[in-house]
Amino acid sequence: MSEDVNIAAVKDYFMDLQDRICAALETEDGGAQFEEDDWGRGRSRVITDGAVIEKGGVNFSHVQGDAMPASATAHRPELAGRRFQAMGVSLVIHPSNPYVPTSHANVRFFVAEKDGEAPVWWFGGGYDLTPYYGNKDDCVHWHRTARDACAPFGDDVYPRFKKWCDEYFYLKHRDECRGVGGLFFDDYNDAGFDDSFAFMRSVGDSYINAYLPIVQRRRNTPYGERERQFQLYRRGRYVEFNLVYDRGTLFGLQSGGRTESILMSMPPLVRWEYNWQPEPDSPEAVLTRDFLPPKDWL
Repeated sequence: MSEDVNIAAVKDYFMDLQDRICAALETEDGGAQFEEDDWGRGRSRVITDGAVIEKGGVNFSHVQGDAMPASATAHRPELAGRRFQAMGVSLVIHPSNPYVPTSHANVRFFVAEKDGEAPVWWFGGGYDLTPYYGNKDDCVHWHRTARDACAPFGDDVYPRFKKWCDEYFYLKHRDECRGVGGLFFDDYNDAGFDDSFAFMRSVGDSYINAYLPIVQRRRNTPYGERERQFQLYRRGRYVEFNLVYDRGTLFGLQSGGRTESILMSMPPLVRWEYNWQPEPDSPEAVLTRDFLPPKDWL
């Protein structure tokens, strides 16, 4: 393997990132701690019934195989049959207060190898925000942090990956976005290993700066049964996306990953109601009307 591809350094970064994110979230929650489950090819950490976080998971995984899964070669058929390594950190945080958005982040690295040929490698990742009650200040902060993480790597990076995020986290059968977006990138090896690795680190390191200030502003907002029921209803969209469209979920299941760890992204409680419609101009209607359609928040 080419000497400029440092798999060990990437793995060390991912494990350290998992540690730092878990420590920051535990400190912010103040009422619960992550429980770790080491399953051989990864470390799953789950926090439940905290003061802020109803359920959250922060996973590190490092899986290998003799042939790339179908989900990974659907848009790269030339890699079919190659040996692979895939590693990364993936997290989802479902707060209990409906005014605190759900957040998701993921950073990952793939290497596909074949005897007699140079390895093919790339980084991917990003993060997105799923509010239940929209707040412009939160959306601006989230996207400003994402833009600042991208800025050292070119003025075009944030607009390109922001657009990709809007397009990726889209429920075709609902004709709506899952949330207010953020960043999404894949197959990233544009600038050589060192600079591509640096970009992925910048995204991973910025997640806590993007999310915690929103949590701190909204965690004590009063709410009642109406808001709670709407939160549970909207969580259904999260489940629908992850099970129908999410490439990471499909890759994990197809690559022999641990099912419990893959599905830790699911919220603890969720509800579906037949043909439910919000009252016109209600806060629930405003979410779909003013926040979910893709827009330039900056």
